[in-house]
Amino acid sequence: MTFFKPTLSRLALGMTLALGLTAGAAAQTIVKIGYATTKESHYGVGSTVFCDEIEKGTQNRYKCQQFPSSALGGEREMTEAVQLGTLDIVNTSTGPIGNFVPEVKIVDIPFLFRDYDHARKVMDGPIGQDILGKFPSKGIIALGWTENGFRHMTNNKRPIVKPADAAGLKMRTMENKVHMDGYRTFGILPTPMAFPELFGALQQGTVDGQENPIPVILASKFAQVQKHLSLTGHVYSPALLLMSPRTWTKLTDADKKVFTDAAKKAGAAQRKKVNDDENTGIAQLEKDGMTVVKAVDGAAFREALTPAYASYAKEFGAENIKKIQDVR
Repeated sequence: MTFFKPTLSRLALGMTLALGLTAGAAAQTIVKIGYATTKESHYGVGSTVFCDEIEKGTQNRYKCQQFPSSALGGEREMTEAVQLGTLDIVNTSTGPIGNFVPEVKIVDIPFLFRDYDHARKVMDGPIGQDILGKFPSKGIIALGWTENGFRHMTNNKRPIVKPADAAGLKMRTMENKVHMDGYRTFGILPTPMAFPELFGALQQGTVDGQENPIPVILASKFAQVQKHLSLTGHVYSPALLLMSPRTWTKLTDADKKVFTDAAKKAGAAQRKKVNDDENTGIAQLEKDGMTVVKAVDGAAFREALTPAYASYAKEFGAENIKKIQDVR
């Protein structure tokens, strides 16, 4: 009978290993992350770094499945899905987020930020961190800031140098009252539209133009359907990694730290991609056939915004706007 013992032992060992492997496989959790642009875009770069970091930090207990190019809907729909718990994470611009967390709207004010250095200092400092703290009470976890970039205007009608040139243009905007109120002071006819519908609308002439950062204009191939680009830099567009509380509450404290640390690294990578696209993208868009207006009359645009700033001061508090403007 002893002849069978090693065989039985090997059998028992094999079963133990098989059970261990099954348990290991079962322990892996897939988290789904969605964003509006392509995997090669700044959102894709940031999301990939985020995914790599959480996989590494949790020894592959958590693994990402990415859904780029609005595969799960527009930013508003994806944010709703995160709130409902049907999507784990979204990497989204702040454009539609004021509809969920009103405190975010202040950073969407046109011509609020001087440059990237100013904007990033605000988002990384007490003001930006305080805004992140407003999310949990609205049923969303804000893991950290990423970035979309300074927004510029494109259209098919004419070059835009001053506000009068933009007057009467039907311009696709995000569903964002702060943006729309500002754009109306330029004489623009703001036309809210979900991002996935935009390329077709530009192609068909449903709208004359749109406004987005250079990385989005590049990644979305808008040069194929837009003639004129004006470097208005009229709005700084931050972005966020937002997570479903349903997913967040399942994480251990150690894993929560992995996710928040991963969000910081994702934000840094996304900003770097924005910088790279800003540095090389304008020349690429010219090569792709766009006429680029580099010397925009920023003073005239700011002057045109005066009525809107009066209403922004009422809504957000003049002192809160000044606090952002005073960050050095």
